Amino acid sequence: MNLGRVIGTVVATTIYPGLEGVRLLIVQPLDRRLAPRGRPVVAADGVAMAAPGELVAVVASREASLALPGLPGPVDHAVTAIVDAVEELAGGPPR
Repeated sequence: MNLGRVIGTVVATTIYPGLEGVRLLIVQPLDRRLAPRGRPVVAADGVAMAAPGELVAVVASREASLALPGLPGPVDHAVTAIVDAVEELAGGPPR
């Protein structure tokens, strides 16, 4: 599981059967200091309420398809949580 920030939404005119009603979001992966890391990805909204600007937890691979309601579908990334806060562990900043 990784952190990311929702930076947009995707509008699809055709979608795979079984994924009807699942929102697709553009998510920018973040590093431990919440700075952008790598290229944005398209993620299915497994929580059905993530919005642009929110900090989210994202899973990839098989776990992504299992995070959606119903049968597993063909997705590479899925939002599994909206993150309310991130706290440092005692002992200094993360490395």
